[in-house]
Amino acid sequence: MKQIYKRWLATSLKSKKSESSLKPILTSGNYASAEGAIASGCLFFAGYPITPSSEIAAYMSRRLPEVDGTFVQMEDELASIACCLGASYTGTKAMTATSGPGLSLMAENIGLGVMLEAPMVIVTIMRGGPSTGQPTNASQSDVYQTRYASHGDYEIIVLAPSTVQEMYDLTIRAFNLSEKYRTPVIVASDGILGQMMEPVYFHSDFELIERKKPQVPPEKYKPFEALDDDLVPGMAVAGTDYYFYVTGLTHDEEGNPQMTPEAGEMLIKRLCDKIKNGRPEINDWEEKYTDDAEIIVLAYGINARGVPEAVEKVRQQGHKVGYVRLKSLWPFPDELMEKLGQRGISKVIVSEMNYGMLIREVQRFRHLFEVSGISIPTVIPFSPKLIYQRLLKEV
Repeated sequence: MKQIYKRWLATSLKSKKSESSLKPILTSGNYASAEGAIASGCLFFAGYPITPSSEIAAYMSRRLPEVDGTFVQMEDELASIACCLGASYTGTKAMTATSGPGLSLMAENIGLGVMLEAPMVIVTIMRGGPSTGQPTNASQSDVYQTRYASHGDYEIIVLAPSTVQEMYDLTIRAFNLSEKYRTPVIVASDGILGQMMEPVYFHSDFELIERKKPQVPPEKYKPFEALDDDLVPGMAVAGTDYYFYVTGLTHDEEGNPQMTPEAGEMLIKRLCDKIKNGRPEINDWEEKYTDDAEIIVLAYGINARGVPEAVEKVRQQGHKVGYVRLKSLWPFPDELMEKLGQRGISKVIVSEMNYGMLIREVQRFRHLFEVSGISIPTVIPFSPKLIYQRLLKEV
């Protein structure tokens, strides 16, 4: 692997060659995500080994020293995410990686990250659960955990790659969204995609977004005062001339704890609205055959890979079926559901490797179309044959 990435370094981001000269490298989803973090400017990683995400930590332990970054293996996932929040306030892009049980342990500090408005990226490689479950297999049963892991009112951004290439691309996008909206962002993958190998272009065809800096001199700085319509405050670096206080308690614009109902409402509303208002930019999906479709198959992640072939086969039999693949899960794309309803779609079939999670969000739009699901709590992605057979019963 070391020789492979030495070759990559000679022809990638540090190269003066054109993008067309790049050659794909056969690598795994976990390695691609780690390299996406490096390409994003990530210089800090704190984590704790947990299958099937452990390769990300192992890879970062080798790569970060090569770019003058810092890798720390902590005693557990609680400490890992806490370290990343601290690193974020030093002005450093930070990441951690885990799987279901580890994400459970990170839950409280995910909420702290939202409250502190500390940018960071969490990559979770989902596996079968609950409890220890099936550590080396895949799953999509943590979809709700990625959204509602922590307590309290908050919004969060969750991206869902379906290919090894997207493990690279969406990790970069996760850093950009995290920096822009000053919030933790989760990349939700799975045990198969994390460890499978596909050709990947480690390209530099992207722009990096840096967090907003303070817009006022130090004496007038308030760490949680949003001066722009995007509701995102400028973020100072700890230890500079900008003195400030941060806390997980409900606080005012200066960071001071405030327990009044008015303070709580003002803060929580801004924290949620900055994500809700950004939905047109955050939400992302791809669709095919939706212009003439009467039925839509909606899928995401590894389990979406078998859908196109099944849909093609059903369409060959004269049935007007299309598909949508979600590349972002949260905030949920309400606008997509409304658009499908306006097109006259009669039914949306949600395909997911769990006992029915994201389908509950789609069911909120039952006034627009019928909703059904292919929801199986399995650790194996649905084959095109299985999806095809289920679709024949629905059309």
